[in-house]
Amino acid sequence: MRQRTLGRQGLVTSAIGYGAMGISAFYGPGDEAEGVVAIQRAHELGVTHFDTAELYGWGANEQLVGKAVAPFRDEITIATKFGFTREYGTDSRPEHIREVLDNSLRHLGVDHVDVLYQHRVDPDVPIEDVAGAVKELIEAGKVKYLGLSEAGPQTLRRAHAVQPVSVLQTEYSLFERDVEELFPVLRELGIGFVAYSPLGRGFLTGTALPAGSYDPTDMRNFDPRWQPGNFEQNLEAVRQLTELAATKDATVAQLALAWILAQGEDIMPIPGTRSAARVAENAGADDLVLTAADLEAIAQILPTGGFGARYATLPVWT
Repeated sequence: MRQRTLGRQGLVTSAIGYGAMGISAFYGPGDEAEGVVAIQRAHELGVTHFDTAELYGWGANEQLVGKAVAPFRDEITIATKFGFTREYGTDSRPEHIREVLDNSLRHLGVDHVDVLYQHRVDPDVPIEDVAGAVKELIEAGKVKYLGLSEAGPQTLRRAHAVQPVSVLQTEYSLFERDVEELFPVLRELGIGFVAYSPLGRGFLTGTALPAGSYDPTDMRNFDPRWQPGNFEQNLEAVRQLTELAATKDATVAQLALAWILAQGEDIMPIPGTRSAARVAENAGADDLVLTAADLEAIAQILPTGGFGARYATLPVWT
């Protein structure tokens, strides 16, 4: 798989990464053994960036990732995140950041992480304090690069002035385009971009079911895009995209990932899956080249994104 350089601080990753969240959280019960196989298959196929977080099972996902990548830890980059409380509030106080990172290192079984993200901006803690705390961890050798998630332009600039930000992570896919308004700032500052939910939480795999069809713990039961009205329009868009993908001997998921890759060399998607077969399918997107005509055809199907907001309550970027 080809490599990409994200940001100006030296972070090099595979063109397509792996998001581990869904193995442990938010998409119904997962199978640990199946998740380990999927992660290890991703590595076999050239994936070198693996994304987890404290929030994903409060250490359970980090433990699973650590177990899976242990045989090849020195060949990859690991990203994790801090900043949530168990009540889903925010806590980015420097002392809490240090505590969370120490827990993450223990769960992962490593002596450092490559990227440490603030999971969500904390309105009660100045971003300068957050960036300063991570800077100290970088100087201590426990972290290599600072990342932010769901942050806006002023937050990015203020953090970057204290400790250069390597990557911003935010939802981005054929269904979700709002973050494109931040791309000029990212490129001005030399910050790479990591796209989470690049397959629209599975909608862009052609396997979506109506809301209420999933396990009760699955967030898609409540996602606005799965609700009546939006669901049918999104389903029709995926049907058209699937037809276009077939003309390229590709799947709709590969088309969706290739579209993200075509938006810039400083962008990396991190699709997540529990299936080793899906991992192979996703990795194949790196070989799919979209022409100008392909990109125009996609724009005709989804000119501004999917139908329905990505969350019932959207994060506010500042």
